Amino acid sequence: MTVTVRFAPSPTGFLHIGGARTALFNWLFARHHGGGFRLRIEDTDRQRSTPEATAAIVDGLKWLGLDWDDEVVYQFSRAAYHADIARGLLDAGHAYRCYCTPEELEAMRAKALAEKRSVRYDGTWRDRDPAEAPPGVAPTIRLKAEQTGATTIHDHVLGEVTVANEELDDLIILRSDGTPTYNFSVVVDDHDMGITHVIRGNEHFRNAFRQTQVYRALGWAEPAWAHIPLIHGADGAKMSKRHGALGIEEYAKMGYLPEALRNYLLRLGWSHGDDEIVSTEQAIAWFDLAGIHRSPAQFDFAKLDSINAHYLRQAEDARLVALIVPRLEGDLPGTLTEIDRRRLQRAMPALKPRAKTLVELAENARFYVAPRPIAAAPDAAKLLTAEARSLLGELTGGLAASEWQTAALEAALRDFSTARGIKLGAVAQPLRAALTGSLASPGIFEVMEILGRDETLARLDDAAQPR
Repeated sequence: MTVTVRFAPSPTGFLHIGGARTALFNWLFARHHGGGFRLRIEDTDRQRSTPEATAAIVDGLKWLGLDWDDEVVYQFSRAAYHADIARGLLDAGHAYRCYCTPEELEAMRAKALAEKRSVRYDGTWRDRDPAEAPPGVAPTIRLKAEQTGATTIHDHVLGEVTVANEELDDLIILRSDGTPTYNFSVVVDDHDMGITHVIRGNEHFRNAFRQTQVYRALGWAEPAWAHIPLIHGADGAKMSKRHGALGIEEYAKMGYLPEALRNYLLRLGWSHGDDEIVSTEQAIAWFDLAGIHRSPAQFDFAKLDSINAHYLRQAEDARLVALIVPRLEGDLPGTLTEIDRRRLQRAMPALKPRAKTLVELAENARFYVAPRPIAAAPDAAKLLTAEARSLLGELTGGLAASEWQTAALEAALRDFSTARGIKLGAVAQPLRAALTGSLASPGIFEVMEILGRDETLARLDDAAQPR
């Protein structure tokens, strides 16, 4: 058997974090088994499905690096075919026409609630002669489900669960307007796409029992089931925007790397011993359904930041430069020059260990490419007193003759402070404020070497000017 799985989102909104994790688990399972990962857009809700949401889902999967096999399947395009299959069940005696009006169904519902029974269709038209149908009522088509016994689901995450068939009423498979219903279309599409394992959120677990009955009525083999628990916020409540229930594109904007988010989502409800950092290659080798937890996972931005910081440290310098350049250019008056980009590349080994996200990395790197005069933050500006500016003016002349390498620049600054009988910090801190505009940066002598002689001296000259 060739393993084939699918990710089947509805394009009614962004690709949220729970959907991304579901897609990842499916993708890893397929790649682990050398099988297929399919993408199906379940766009049958024509009022809420939008091209923008479809594009957001596709772009989000691409950004995460979750490539799918074969063409994307759009469920709505197969609606007429689904309807034909439903009518085939009718012809075979496994379904029937139901002529109940909306008012009758509502009365049925109200009675069940009043009697404290589960709300379910009572089978009014199950064995009734269609000749008795009221005029002008377009019928639905309902599955003639088993009324006795039980339906058992063998779930790879939740275990074996059994529901009495009397709790499962006759599912509508074709609406009165001739359109197929979700639970029916899903079964037909999964069968035609050769889906062997359905891995999805456990909000669909109840649907598995209805869909199993559809499989059996059609005489088709059922897939293996695996329903993944929900993701909660750190406070244990259902995920909301304040917890991080955002579109994947927002995580990209917040400066997370796709490989870091993959690693974090993998560990959000799945484990392999105590391993926290798991590369994509290792995840493919290790992933199995047995490692999925049965209880809800808790989303934690601090953990995501920690994992992202690890991947930033491991990332190639040139790649990080390419990722932060657009962020920097968004706040600068013009585009970065080749000199700017070379500075960033040389600075990256010292910058990336100090950042948790690309946003922080860009902010920390900004002083390397900022236009003159450098604007100092308030705490740094306090160091640029009249006395400090005078010292920086004197320092400029001494540095001009120095070799422009880290060790030589440090020696020149030490000689300067010794000659004036002051501590090194009395010069180094104003120097840092003048060159970077802040009190924190990589080693100041390394900064000077990367900025270059002309830029460093020009910035010092700016800082030394009377105010």
